[in-house]
Amino acid sequence: MKNQRRELFSFRWVCAALTGLVLLAGCATPPSGLPAKTGSGWIQDEVADSYVFGYPLLLMSAARDDALGTGPGQAQVNVLRHARALPSSGALNPMRPSLDTLDSTGWLDLGAEPIVLSLPNSGGRYVDARVLDMWTNVIWSSDIPTAPRITGIKAQSIAFVGPGWSGTLPRGVRRVEAPTRYLWVNLRIQANGRRDISVVRKLQRAIRVTPLAIYAGERRAASVVARSDRPETELPDTPAAQIAALNAADFFGRLAQALADNPPVPADPDALQTLADIGVKPGLPVRLPRDASSTQTAPGLALGRERVASPPSNLMSGNGWLWFGDDVGQYGKDYALRAYAAYAQPGIGTRHDEVRATVQLDNEGQKLNGARRYVLHFAPNQLPPVRGFWSLTAYMPDGALASGMPEQASVIGDRRGVRRNADGSLDVVVSAVRQKAGNWLAAPRGEFQLMLRLYAPKPQATDGTWQPPAVTRR
Repeated sequence: MKNQRRELFSFRWVCAALTGLVLLAGCATPPSGLPAKTGSGWIQDEVADSYVFGYPLLLMSAARDDALGTGPGQAQVNVLRHARALPSSGALNPMRPSLDTLDSTGWLDLGAEPIVLSLPNSGGRYVDARVLDMWTNVIWSSDIPTAPRITGIKAQSIAFVGPGWSGTLPRGVRRVEAPTRYLWVNLRIQANGRRDISVVRKLQRAIRVTPLAIYAGERRAASVVARSDRPETELPDTPAAQIAALNAADFFGRLAQALADNPPVPADPDALQTLADIGVKPGLPVRLPRDASSTQTAPGLALGRERVASPPSNLMSGNGWLWFGDDVGQYGKDYALRAYAAYAQPGIGTRHDEVRATVQLDNEGQKLNGARRYVLHFAPNQLPPVRGFWSLTAYMPDGALASGMPEQASVIGDRRGVRRNADGSLDVVVSAVRQKAGNWLAAPRGEFQLMLRLYAPKPQATDGTWQPPAVTRR
């Protein structure tokens, strides 16, 4: 199991005081009077560092641009779009869709005034609400600081206040300072199967996102409508695919524009200086080094892509599973962890919100395949440690739900009637072949992956004292 702290970048990118390099891994700015950079060897490293640093902001910007508008599956800014049904077989949007909750999502623009999020009393139903800044830090969630989401949430109103705003909020409205102009809201309400959807929809209709002037009665609301979900046949490339396709000029050009409204969180003058070294400044046209565009910039971009997609060493691991630990959702200057989290599990919350553990290999190191039969044996002291609930779902290698899966066996968990053994342990059989007895999770017929979700996890789920069992081939 890995639970050590990762250095921000690999040991290959070290401080080089004599050359005056300023790397994102935390090297100090060299004192004045040192020689300026010579040659072009520094460009590749700084392009790679800057790619890792800026990746979450570019990914969030692409996701926002896809979601805003008046087309199918889109909504206007400051308007929530509600999922109306649980994902069906073959669903891919979002990646690894949940069969436990219905989502309500939207993008807030705080450029003109604060935006108020009003939540209803959920009547004891589990609600996970979180708000992320444009750097993927969770700035508020329904578990911060006191809301016991495992027994539902109480009616409340939260005002998200953008940079530079100074004013008075109505009484009873909680103030949350936002470091970026744009925010992403993601609310998930527990759905106990498809027969429970009408209750969830009622709660969705009671959620409000309101500009402050309208909330305070100073301005009338305009009529806006959130569109229905986009048909799966019309899905565009995912935000991750869009960003991966950008060349250096386009990536850093978009990053420069995004930085104008969304300064780094946390503030990092060294990171901005590194960007300036390669010709990237907030709000200005990009001027990448011309003399090394092919020999240094392109390899630096490729290296950045590779590092974003590589699990960092402080990712939790055990028995073939990978999941995020205590630092998720509040990254500080751990840019490697932040970038990988944005790449692998966009929108992931904090250690208080949720754990999503994934596995693609069995106990023999072979890829999972539905043609085989697997058993997960949870010992009595190894059951998923949650304050809320947990579930296990099988997905295709690309994160989609397999077509033709039996609804009653597509997801299994403690809220879905799993049966324990006499000693308190629990066995789950995973296979494409229907099992007549026991706890059966249906798997695709070919290769697949598993995701174990822990809603409102206990501390041992993220501090290294617990791990899921191996997926054992039988």
